[in-house]
Amino acid sequence: MSSDTRPWHNTALPIAARVAALIDVLTLEEKVAQLYGVWVGADSDGEEVAPYQHDMDEQIDLDLLLPKGLGQLTRPFGSAPVDAALGALSLLRTQQRIVAANRFGIPAVAHEECLAGFAAWGATAYPVPLSWGATFNPALVESMANRIGADMRAVGVHQGLAPVLDVVRDARWGRVEETIGEDPYLVGTVATAYVRGLEAAGIVATLKHFVGYSASKAGRNLAPVSVGARELADVLLPPFEMAIREGGARSVMHAYTDIDGVPSAADESLLTTLLRDTWGFTGTVVADYFGIAFLRSLHGIAGTWADAAAAALTAGVDVELPTVKTFGEPLLEAIADGRLDESVIDRALTRVLSQKAELGLLDADWSAVPSALEGADLHDAEALRGTVDLDSDANRAVARALAEQSVILLSNDGTLPLQRPRRIAVVGPNADNPMAVLGCYSFPAHVGVQHPEIPLGLKLPTLLASLSAEFGDSEVVYAAGTSVDGGETEGFADAVAIAADADVVIVVLGDRAGLFGRGTSGEGCDAPSLQLPGSQQELLDAILAAGTPTVVTLLSGRPYALGRATTEAAAIVQTFFPGEEGTPAIAGVLSGRVNPSGRLPVSVPSHPGAQPSSYLAAPLARATGVSNIDPTAAFAFGHGIGYSTFEYSAVEDGAAADRAAATVATDGVVTIQLTVRNTSGRFGVEVVQLYLHDPVASVVRPVQRLVGYHRVELAAGEAVLLTVEVPTDVASFTSRKGQRIVEAGEIVLGIGASSADIRLTRSVTFVGATRTVDHTRRLHAQFTRS
Repeated sequence: MSSDTRPWHNTALPIAARVAALIDVLTLEEKVAQLYGVWVGADSDGEEVAPYQHDMDEQIDLDLLLPKGLGQLTRPFGSAPVDAALGALSLLRTQQRIVAANRFGIPAVAHEECLAGFAAWGATAYPVPLSWGATFNPALVESMANRIGADMRAVGVHQGLAPVLDVVRDARWGRVEETIGEDPYLVGTVATAYVRGLEAAGIVATLKHFVGYSASKAGRNLAPVSVGARELADVLLPPFEMAIREGGARSVMHAYTDIDGVPSAADESLLTTLLRDTWGFTGTVVADYFGIAFLRSLHGIAGTWADAAAAALTAGVDVELPTVKTFGEPLLEAIADGRLDESVIDRALTRVLSQKAELGLLDADWSAVPSALEGADLHDAEALRGTVDLDSDANRAVARALAEQSVILLSNDGTLPLQRPRRIAVVGPNADNPMAVLGCYSFPAHVGVQHPEIPLGLKLPTLLASLSAEFGDSEVVYAAGTSVDGGETEGFADAVAIAADADVVIVVLGDRAGLFGRGTSGEGCDAPSLQLPGSQQELLDAILAAGTPTVVTLLSGRPYALGRATTEAAAIVQTFFPGEEGTPAIAGVLSGRVNPSGRLPVSVPSHPGAQPSSYLAAPLARATGVSNIDPTAAFAFGHGIGYSTFEYSAVEDGAAADRAAATVATDGVVTIQLTVRNTSGRFGVEVVQLYLHDPVASVVRPVQRLVGYHRVELAAGEAVLLTVEVPTDVASFTSRKGQRIVEAGEIVLGIGASSADIRLTRSVTFVGATRTVDHTRRLHAQFTRS
């Protein structure tokens, strides 16, 4: 039929008109079918299945289902190892089947995980989000996300389930590796950059998990959340607000958890009043996997699947993922018996179909053939094998830059960079493990481990191999000493022996990524304390006792207390699952080929039991004289050193002094000028950080919080003049009445190299009436280099 007959095909019409016309001709069953996905590759048997999935996965008769239509396809690439070209061909044929089966030829949205790269066999494994935070480089993260999105789009995928915007509140939580850090401003700026990159490639970015998931009690996965209104508004929500306003995210995923007894999947005040009515979000809200059914099976606020469906849809969830459980027959049942009005279906359907129209899926000339297969012989599948490259040289270059910029040098007594050592002893369970660079949502760790007969699909050099390549003139000897979490000690003697006979020891410790208790980091792999897993701390202590200069190198998903190594190690190098280019980056830092510029996105604790703790703490959450527990970090948020040194100096004379007046109106701007000089003999990068301290406020405030940062690249001896314009809006907080305000009084702005290394301060008094601000407030300090 022509577009005149089928107006939803007519791209000359506004999307709203096209969607309304389509809704008018759909039956109720066809409407509901657009509100759920199916997971064709899901397996409801075996140990690899997520908890509770057995109860949710039921056999689906596609021949019966597809004539009604289908909203989404779940993880066509991320459920089993498949060659990229053959996966694209399979998805193409599935889409053709879907289109042919339903009356109006509506394709499905295909979604995939893309947390640390496209979660497909053979796709580039980038560093995990905690490493993105360590770079303090949103522009580089945006470039990575754009490459991820381009690869996904090329093979027929439309939506990516990333980024994670949860702010770390307790580092024992297993999913810390998936977060960007413990500061909402860092999380917001980096995540927003990721969203921009993914969306620019034509992929729908999905913000998760909305909201509070990371604030669970005791750091346990999917545990209750108890946060006050201010913590919710000032810590947990701002990253989402920023990513929607500045990133243009088109989808949001609700969190599994409940806040004060109200599950996020059934929270209308969250998913509709705040997200849509206040922030103006117009995209789709999708369920975290099985999250709607959990309203009955875990939360106990729904007595039937129909009740769960009605509660979620009314609250504002538009799409059930990963497969149909409640939004099928139970949802029809809820409408039939009057528990739910069909208008609520139409509301969600309008959003879903509008997004399909944006993606071109309602166009008359839509083709199931993705760009990667254009011009190929689609009848010869074997000839297609290997023709689509998801791990290109350009991808690896970005992965390499991210890995290098995310390496954090925590301490160094001058041992690094290593000067042509005669013998290097490499010790530790992560030294000779290629998987040690990968987080739990990388394809090899998430899916590949279930298929040991299939090659990894990537080149993953171990750190041992990369060290041998980097130090070709040195003798490199190795002993594991122990496993990551097995607790073995019988290998200590060999490890100590090679350490004692070496010029330097590199001890490689950390985590093994996994799912639901099958790792030491990852979803469902929560830690009882921040002590290194297994016998790793004992191994480290034994190596330190041998007396050889020891460089501690961590490949982990969270920070750990390091005991005596904090003060006794020659150097400490922290990385957070740095991806496929991670070990050459680490080796480059150790040799000096790479000048480290990473900064801590999370604090490193002094001892393993002081949790939960965060640099973003009120006075009573810091060390006090009335508790014997001192939560002061061994290495603070924002800390990191390199092989260059930098000097900060204030600019106080002339016009700058006039602009830096001691008072400013509550709707004004504070201007600060400073000079940063590289006082070393080599090129280096300094991350200039801006912190705000509010000495007296009407509610308790954190002692300090990050409100701006800027990466400065300087040649040896070079200096730069920075002008920082700080709008008073960044000092806003949630008042006792629940409004966001900027109030009069003293504010202290600190500029330095970390939250614990403030080099310059400026005290400014805000004057005038208390001012109420909203989501349109200014969010950023502006750094200008001259």
